[in-house]
This record gives sequence, C-alpha cells and structure tokens, in this order.
Amino acid sequence: MKSVPSTPEDLARALAAAGIRDERLLEAVRTTPRAEFVPAGQVAAAYRDEPVAIGEGQVTTQPSLSAMMIEGLGLGGSEHVLEIGTGLGFQTALLARLAADVVSIEMRPDLARQARGNLARQGVRNVDLRVGDGSGGVPDRAPYDAVVVSAAFPEVPAPLIAQVRPSGRLVQPIGRGGHERVVCFVRTASGLEQRRIVTAARFVRLQGRYGFPQEDAGPP
Repeated sequence: MKSVPSTPEDLARALAAAGIRDERLLEAVRTTPRAEFVPAGQVAAAYRDEPVAIGEGQVTTQPSLSAMMIEGLGLGGSEHVLEIGTGLGFQTALLARLAADVVSIEMRPDLARQARGNLARQGVRNVDLRVGDGSGGVPDRAPYDAVVVSAAFPEVPAPLIAQVRPSGRLVQPIGRGGHERVVCFVRTASGLEQRRIVTAARFVRLQGRYGFPQEDAGPP
C-alpha cells in the first residue's frame, strides 16, 4: 500500500517530481510545515500536491503550481515582493524565505487574520500583511522587484504594471477564471513583455476595482 505523504520532505519530493528545480525553493518547502497553514480538518492532506479548501469559497493554490509561479519570479534573496492573495499564508511564507521582504494583500479579513497568526507562529517576520483590494496592488510600498497574482483576470491590471520596477517580473494567471495560462512577464520601458507561459491552470477570479466585480467573482 502506498503511504500517505505526511512530512514537508514528502511535499518537496513531489514538487521536484513535478519539475521544480530551484533548490532554494525546495529547501523552503522542506522548512515550512504546510500543515500549519491549512484548516484543522485538512491537515491529513497538507503534504499532498493538491489544493485544499480554506473557507469562504476559497482554496489554496496547488503546491506544485504555486512553486512554478514562485520559480518564475527568479528570486535570489534580495527582492521586495508583492503577493496578491494571501490565503492562509503558506505561499507567503515561502516567498518570505526566498526574498528580502514581502507585502501581501488579502481581500477577506478572516483569512488575513488566520494568515497573520500562522506566519507569526512560524517566526516569519518579514511580511507586511494588508487587508484590501489586491487588484490595485499596494502603491505605498511600490515599486516591487517581483509580483505574484494568485487569481485570474484577462489582463494584468494597470496599477500592478505601474508598481513593478523596471526589469522586475510579474506572474499572473491570464483568463476569465477556470481555464488560464499562467504567464511570466518582465517590466520594460514600454510596459510588460510576456516572457513565457509557465503552465495551464484553473484559478478563482481576481476581484476588485481593477478585476471582476464581487458578484461576478465565481467560476464562469
């Protein structure tokens, strides 16, 4: 009988098998217990490479997909990062271990409260966690070396483009929600330039002033 994945090392092996090559990222997965970032009823699934429900109609990003997006940012350790969509904070914690600091914004106050507690219990101190409309970014902390958007929209919202530093990277699922292409962009003098398609995926829709109206935020 095949054993159930039960440790961070199990998850790191699954991500390596899925094609993740960034050793710093794999080490961050090994040292960040995902079980501490999922609801109590989902702990048994924490080290499987699959999304889990976190309440309020939301699910976590599948770990291998999250890792592909992070890998697309090309983090070296000195970056100032913006994350749109905190969830319960697991991806935030990985980013915090790979960059100098992270600004993360979550629309749902209860999820942000839980994420803040999860990060504090793991000793993650280099995160500025905001509650608000992530579609407009966090302009008072801009510019950013890297931006990751964990929700889908047919284009990159203009405020996010403006907040990326020249030569900085942005990774976002492009589509209407449900069938996306996760795309890696680089900021140039004329705007964003698409560098590569990371993968196909399914994401919830980006809500907010520069995204979908809240009543139109569910699957199409």
